[in-house]
Amino acid sequence: MKKETLKKIWECLVVTLLCAVLAFASPVLSPISSIREGTSGATQTLSRLDSRGDEVRSIQKKLKELGYYTGSVDGIYGTNTQKAVLSFQRNCGITADGIAGPKTLLYLGLGSSTSSSSQYSSNDIYLLAKVIAAEARGESYTGQVAVGAVVLNRVEHPSFPDSIPGVIYQAGAFSCVRDSNWNVAPGATAQKAARDAINGWDPTGGAIYYYNPAKTTNAWMLSRPVIVTIGDHIFCK
Repeated sequence: MKKETLKKIWECLVVTLLCAVLAFASPVLSPISSIREGTSGATQTLSRLDSRGDEVRSIQKKLKELGYYTGSVDGIYGTNTQKAVLSFQRNCGITADGIAGPKTLLYLGLGSSTSSSSQYSSNDIYLLAKVIAAEARGESYTGQVAVGAVVLNRVEHPSFPDSIPGVIYQAGAFSCVRDSNWNVAPGATAQKAARDAINGWDPTGGAIYYYNPAKTTNAWMLSRPVIVTIGDHIFCK
């Protein structure tokens, strides 16, 4: 047999072998790619329907703590998780798309913020936690963060003092500072709520006032434009 014929036969065999190897390997490689992108051990930056992984578990766990999710914490972003995210987004007044993007993660207390708590001292955070513990006792976690958000919104508002201590100790602002329980140390939940508020979670949508309608008779306060009701508190402008 001529050398040229042998060479062609050999080349055909090599090509056929390579095709067979690739055909065998492709279904094996696909799951590996999926694992890298979404399953345990991965960190996603955008979780949505059909996403999988540790970030999804964290989202489900947080939503469960807040009362939005009742399913299993299984790391699978199914329709129940999507519905819970939608409900949470609507309640927070942010874009309701069912996708746990950076802003949703921030509001859940799972993201990071460029402003973060670096502009506030540990004493500021502790004082904010004290007011949350005193003013939002018995409220849901969202309701506790909301009280902290009002304090921070006042800090940024031109009509109020520009510091956390200034807002909290402003005359007539918070009666709890004169309460006998004011010296009680805030618990871990109140401290976490303070950090979440400082990191940007504002369930109130920018409120600078809040009140309990069952306990408030002040006509001026009752006339304020309402933004949202969370638990026993009405938050307003």
